[in-house]
Amino acid sequence: MERILADMNEVIRAGEAMRRLRAEMIKVFAGFGWTQERIAQLTGMSQPAVSKQIAKHRTDERQPPMEVSLDQRDIPWLEGRLRGLAEEISEALDETAHCTRYVNALARGKKRFTPQNVDELRRLVEEDLRLHQARLSGGHQAAYDEISRGLDLPSKVTTTTASASVRRSVAHQIQRDQLKGWRVGRSS
Repeated sequence: MERILADMNEVIRAGEAMRRLRAEMIKVFAGFGWTQERIAQLTGMSQPAVSKQIAKHRTDERQPPMEVSLDQRDIPWLEGRLRGLAEEISEALDETAHCTRYVNALARGKKRFTPQNVDELRRLVEEDLRLHQARLSGGHQAAYDEISRGLDLPSKVTTTTASASVRRSVAHQIQRDQLKGWRVGRSS
């Protein structure tokens, strides 16, 4: 019984954390000038729910937009990029990649971004890149090389007010979009 209650509490905490993250993401994306429809797609929410969140925060002090260049070297940004890369590898390998289970655990909130978990995900991504070189693009390897160098020698300076979870989420999406663009450009 205690274990069931502990599991329920964990699910509740994860749900609350996800709601806070989505609210923060909506503010960031709205600050970029993105449409409510696009924000709804990225956050997995309905357009009316996004509209409600935007209206709720309209009176908040407007913050400068977050920098969105992939070439940032703070830890949360690099962790988000690593997750995006791992998801792209998993999809490219039809969910048979070594990193697939880890990516799914991150998505479900079963794993968190701790130094040990990041090291484990890096090891799995490295293994997939090594074993499936022929099936993966050069963009996957190039992205991993950048991320790996950044994680080995991270910058302590972050010039944004966005939380670590928001930075991870934005970097995750940008990394995925970049790799998809590379894949589309390569197949043309």
